Amino acid sequence: MIVFRYLSREVLLTLSAVSAVLLVIIMSGRFIKYLAQAASGALDPGSLFLIMGFRLPGFLQLILPLGLFLGILLAYGRLYLESEMTVLSATGMSQQRLLGMTMVPATFVALLVAWLSLSLAPQGANQFQLLLNKQDALTEFDTLVPGRFQALSDGSRVTYTEELTNDRTNLGGVFISEKRLAQDAKDRGISVLVAEKGRQEVRPDGSRWLILDNGYRYDGNPGQANYRAIQYETYGVLLPKPDVSDEVTDRDAIPTLDLIGNPAPRAVAELQWRISLPLLVFIVTLIAVPLSRVNPRQGRFLKLLPAILLYMGYLTILISARGALEKGKLSPALGLWWVHALFLLIGLGLLYWEPLRLKLASRRSVKEMARG
Repeated sequence: MIVFRYLSREVLLTLSAVSAVLLVIIMSGRFIKYLAQAASGALDPGSLFLIMGFRLPGFLQLILPLGLFLGILLAYGRLYLESEMTVLSATGMSQQRLLGMTMVPATFVALLVAWLSLSLAPQGANQFQLLLNKQDALTEFDTLVPGRFQALSDGSRVTYTEELTNDRTNLGGVFISEKRLAQDAKDRGISVLVAEKGRQEVRPDGSRWLILDNGYRYDGNPGQANYRAIQYETYGVLLPKPDVSDEVTDRDAIPTLDLIGNPAPRAVAELQWRISLPLLVFIVTLIAVPLSRVNPRQGRFLKLLPAILLYMGYLTILISARGALEKGKLSPALGLWWVHALFLLIGLGLLYWEPLRLKLASRRSVKEMARG
């Protein structure tokens, strides 16, 4: 039990450190992406951390298997380098027994990944898509930031305001530039509205209007001198009516129970993918234990690069098989299971090859000594 606790602690500590680093790297990249969308007015800045919270389970379900794989390689590699594994081997610690002890923390990680993959990640993806649906229904006033030009409606409209009240109803120093799209080239061009101030009004019928006071409107085509300028005291602009959709179409957001029994190829592929992630944990553990065995003279990082390439190959083939299953190129019975079977055989080969090689070498030496 002392050896088991020691090995488990080493693996789990290394797993936590590696997973934390990977999580920070991935979350930082996604946060920068969402931050850029918020700066352009596509997202509400106040919902950024909520979005990251919804995306967290989806990141963790992919990070934890890799973290465990690297954790075993680094933790056991250090034990081999410092000859601690040699001492354990001398006391009867075989590779199979070491694998059995390692499977206990791996089971804990697999259960956590199963919970994330089958339950928490789909719920987070569902809430994430509903939040995006609400973001798509936001009006210009909901995402407008004073003192910043913001492109809206796929870049066809640019809005700017110097001042905006806390209730987001009154503006000061308004500038709006909008492209006019028409089949006739004469009707195309740019309309520019400038106003001293503006306000938002909601009519009894639910329509929302932007009322501008004391300003000008300019219509024309860039490069031509036939611009039309209109001065106005009050000018009304009808704002698009928000359309909040509760429809969730993302396959990652479908509850697992709804996928069971669904014969559609996309549903079958998604269900097998979610089941594959916990299985991935056990198989990569089987692969990592023999790959962690290194010669102290060679260093602990000798097999790290080949091991990572093997893991990436496993994940790449799994993703490719998932895509083929979605397109109907693979039968559901074969599905993703053949990928797991292939790497299971690789793991068993790595586990038993080294003892078999040493046994054959020992027999060869005995025969040579007998002949001598």
